[in-house]
Parts: sequence; structure tokens; C-alpha cells
Amino acid sequence: MISKKLDAAHIHAQNNPMTAFLDGPRLAPHSGTAKQLVVFLHGYGSNGDDLIELGHIWQTFLPDTAFVSPHAPEPCDISSFGRQWFPLNRRDENERWAGVTQSAPILNDFLDQELERYHLTSHQLALVGFSQGTMMALHIGLRRATSPSAIIGYSGLLVGEDHLDEINKINPPAVLLTHGDHDDVIPPTALAHARDHLTAAGIDCQAFLIRGLGHSIDQECLQRGAAFLKAHGG
Repeated sequence: MISKKLDAAHIHAQNNPMTAFLDGPRLAPHSGTAKQLVVFLHGYGSNGDDLIELGHIWQTFLPDTAFVSPHAPEPCDISSFGRQWFPLNRRDENERWAGVTQSAPILNDFLDQELERYHLTSHQLALVGFSQGTMMALHIGLRRATSPSAIIGYSGLLVGEDHLDEINKINPPAVLLTHGDHDDVIPPTALAHARDHLTAAGIDCQAFLIRGLGHSIDQECLQRGAAFLKAHGG
């Protein structure tokens, strides 16, 4: 995905993710009545303006769906305008686990507020993440008190496979994962790793390795994502 410059008027987050306030671009449902909420979680160094473009693509196919794409709570360590859910200085498992657990409370609060905004229940929620946003989507979505209906993860990985005993196994979300076989940011092997651990934990997980795709989202990913959201509309 290609990031755009972040409008300073949209930045409400502070450096401390425990006290930050998330906000970002929203799209109202085409039908005028929201029956599903899709929350996009962008990648490291990007911002909410990036993934909201997917909402514009999916709106006609999902007319009863509201979309929101919050900017992550922290300024990115390596970008003058991008955001991050957590630092990636070492890019090791301990850093990622500390990051997703630290950012979880503020993101959970944001999800609750957005559901209240549209008078929806948690099971009418779907999370769509890209890269670092996929790490957050899987961590949050598998552990909420009431599970979302669906999680879509593009070009990401599962953080904390040794902690899956924590997940909510009452009506767990369906999961769709896609990954490019030419991804040079997150190894394509992360796809099978996530699928195998999620399946072993009792999660319905569909996983697709996309030929010729790098660290990105292509038309096949978009089509699979739209069909998955329509099938799991809460």
C-alpha cells in the first residue's frame, strides 16, 4: 500500500499509547444504516489514510458496512509523517509481544467507542490489518470479551503463538490471511506458521499464498477480502 502525508488535523494521539486518543478517516455505509463495522489497522510507518482506500473499493459490494481507519498512537521511529502501533527497533518476538500487549488497551477502547457510535455489537465487527496492523488485528481480535465476526490479515504474522491459551474460544472469529510469495519485509513462511498455530488452537483460518506479490495488497487479496467480509457480516 502507498502511504499519504498525514493531515495534522487528524493527529490526536499522544506518545504514550496508554493515554492516547485514536482517530482517523471514516466512511458511512452506502445504505445509510450500518449493520457491520470494518476497522482497518495500517502498517508500520503508514497511517489511517492509507487503508481507508480499501473502504472506498469495498463500499458498493458491502453497502451496509461502515469503515474506519484509525491512525496508530505513536509517531513512527523511521518516518517523519507515519505512525506505528509499537516500535520495531529490534524486530524480534519479545519486542513484538511487548508492543501488541501495550497497544491493546487503547485499541480495544477505540473499538468499543466505534461500535457504540454505530449502535452495533462486537459480533458485527471485523478487523482488517496490513503488516504490523495484522499483528494487532490478530492479537486484539482473538482476545476480545466478545469476539468480532472476522479478522483479515494481509502480509502480516502471528505474534505470541505460545500465548494462544489466552484467546476467547466462545464463538471465535473466522480468519483470512494472505501473503505474497515475494514479500521481502515479512517472510512468506509467516503465513503457514500463523495458519498452523491458529488451526491447532481451534480457529477457522483460511490462508492464501499469492504468487508474484510482494509486501502489498493486490486485486486477488481485495476480492477475497470483500467476499470474506460479506460471508461473515455479523
